[in-house]
Amino acid sequence: MNTSIASQVRFLQRPEGRISYTVEGSGPLVVAVPGMGDLRSTYRELTGPLLEAGYRVAVTDLRAHGESDTTFREFGDIATARDLISLIDELGGNAVVLGNSMGAAAAAWAAAERPDAIAGLVLYGPLLRDPAMSRLTVASIHGMYRVLFTGPWGPAFWAGYYRSINKGRTAPWLKEHTADLKRNMSEPGRLRSFRHLTLQLAHSVVEPRLPEVKAPILAFVGALDPDYRDPAAEADWIESLGAEVVRVPESGHYPQAQRPDVIVPATLRFLAERRESGWGEARA
Repeated sequence: MNTSIASQVRFLQRPEGRISYTVEGSGPLVVAVPGMGDLRSTYRELTGPLLEAGYRVAVTDLRAHGESDTTFREFGDIATARDLISLIDELGGNAVVLGNSMGAAAAAWAAAERPDAIAGLVLYGPLLRDPAMSRLTVASIHGMYRVLFTGPWGPAFWAGYYRSINKGRTAPWLKEHTADLKRNMSEPGRLRSFRHLTLQLAHSVVEPRLPEVKAPILAFVGALDPDYRDPAAEADWIESLGAEVVRVPESGHYPQAQRPDVIVPATLRFLAERRESGWGEARA
C-alpha cells in the first residue's frame, strides 16, 4: 500500500463500528471514497498531486474494508453516504468528494442529503443506477454471491474479478494492489461482511435523488468499463444529468488508477475551478 495513504490511520466512530481513514495536508477538504471491495490505496495516483496543489486530503475505507471494523450489519450506498457525511462533519468545513463505483453513488446520495457539506463531486466509473434486470436474475446473482463469497476461495475470486475489470491500460502496481485486496479480505470477518454488502447493495436508492444534487459534477467513464452494458450510453445519460463527462479511452472500471495521465490534470482543474468559485474560503 502506498506509504502516504497507509500512514497515520485514524478512525471515525459510527453506531455499529469504526471507519478507517487517513488525512493529510492543509487547505480545502477533499474526501476520497473507494468502490466495493477496494482499498484506500486505489487513490495513490491522486493523493500526491492533490497535496502538492494545496488541499487537505482524506481517504476513507468502506465499512469492513481496510482497517475498518467488521462489526457492521448495514451496508450499501446510503450507509456509506452517511459515513461520508459524518466524516466531513468530523473534519470540518465542506468538501469536494471523489468517489469510485459505489463510492460515487454514495457521494451523490450524500450531496442530495446534505448540500451544505459537499461543494462538488468527482466520480470515477460511477454506478448511479441499477441495470434493468428481472427478479429472477437478481435472485440468481444473489445466489451466486452466497456461493462465491462464503468459502475460502472468496478472496482469490474477488482479486481475479477485480483484475478482469481493469480493461485496457493497467496500473503498474495492479498486481501488488490485488494481492493487498486478497490479503485484506482474508482477514477474519471481512469476507462475511463483503458478502453482506453484495447482497444489500442497490443503486436504485440513489437514482431518484440525482435531481436533488446541486453540486457541480465531473464524471469519468471508461470506454471499456465492463460494469456498464454500454459505456457510451451510460456516459450520455450521466451527461444528461448536468454533469461534465470525460470519456476515458483504454480504461475499464478504475480510471483513477488506469489513466492518471487523464484523471489527475482534469481533477485538479475541476478543483481549481471550485476553489475560484469560493469553496474553502471559510476554512481557517
